[in-house]
Amino acid sequence: MKILFAGLSYLLGAIPSGYVLFYISEKKDIRNFGSQATGATNLFRLKGWKFAVPILLFDVLKGGLPVVLALEFFEDLRFALVCGFLAVVGHCFPVYIKFKGGKGLATTLGAYAVLGFKPLLLSLGVFLLAVGITRYVSLGSLLAVLSYPLFILLFKGNIEIVCLSVVLFLLIVFMHRGNIARLIKGEERKLGEKAR
Repeated sequence: MKILFAGLSYLLGAIPSGYVLFYISEKKDIRNFGSQATGATNLFRLKGWKFAVPILLFDVLKGGLPVVLALEFFEDLRFALVCGFLAVVGHCFPVYIKFKGGKGLATTLGAYAVLGFKPLLLSLGVFLLAVGITRYVSLGSLLAVLSYPLFILLFKGNIEIVCLSVVLFLLIVFMHRGNIARLIKGEERKLGEKAR
């Protein structure tokens, strides 16, 4: 049963909501535009808030729901952590569209909301502060995800959640490797700049 549930966690995470919405609207593959990711940030730059917000909410749900259900039905934190991780992996590498999806942040946010809400709020504060100062969404995202395990240690002291959050941080760094390279070169787009 756990194997089936874990597989469903991946398949839920892999639903390419941003890809689907952009294709319905434009009849084009969103991965050919902007940052070439399927998530809400790229959709916002290409289509605006009305398109990005529902995708953001759905992608957050993809990460939170497997964790909630795993805790409810199996009462196993470690298994819930695995399910949350698989949902994020699904978002980044979706089987439905040849394993090229989003960068994992919103789905990670959903899992974190269930695992430690107060630490998540503090990490969101880090995100808002970083973006407010620099206007770089990617930098704010990376700093927020980096800060989460530190806040978990501070408030919950749960090493298992810390281990998951470190692994997810490394995954998100990998998914943002292009952004990091552009940040270093001073070529990263700032918030409000239109994608080309």
